[in-house]
Amino acid sequence: MESVRLDKWMWAVRLFKTRSLAAQACESGRVKSGGRILKAASPIRGEEVIELPFQEGPGTRVVKVLGLIERRVGAQLVQDSCEDLTAEEVIEARRLWMDDRSGRKEGSQGRPTKKDRRDIERHRFFE
Repeated sequence: MESVRLDKWMWAVRLFKTRSLAAQACESGRVKSGGRILKAASPIRGEEVIELPFQEGPGTRVVKVLGLIERRVGAQLVQDSCEDLTAEEVIEARRLWMDDRSGRKEGSQGRPTKKDRRDIERHRFFE
């Protein structure tokens, strides 16, 4: 296999939950390789470095293509097909964003109580 469609590859290596989400990310113009914007049907080859947005939240993920696959495979085989080169600062910023988004206090578990929900709403209102 010489090349694979970008949206198929991103779905196959589990960067996106569905192939249509991968195609939407490409349509947004935020998926790039070497400074050029990639479309969903763009062919990718091995050793190519791709910059793409996370499905939710801030930051850009950087992934290196190691192997070409068209079908979704197990998590172990995905490690042979791509290498995550995302900077540690981006990963940390994303983790902080996820923590803020959840709105839970440290140590809390399960569903928020009515009091917790009111505190969350009050916090969101005053930001």
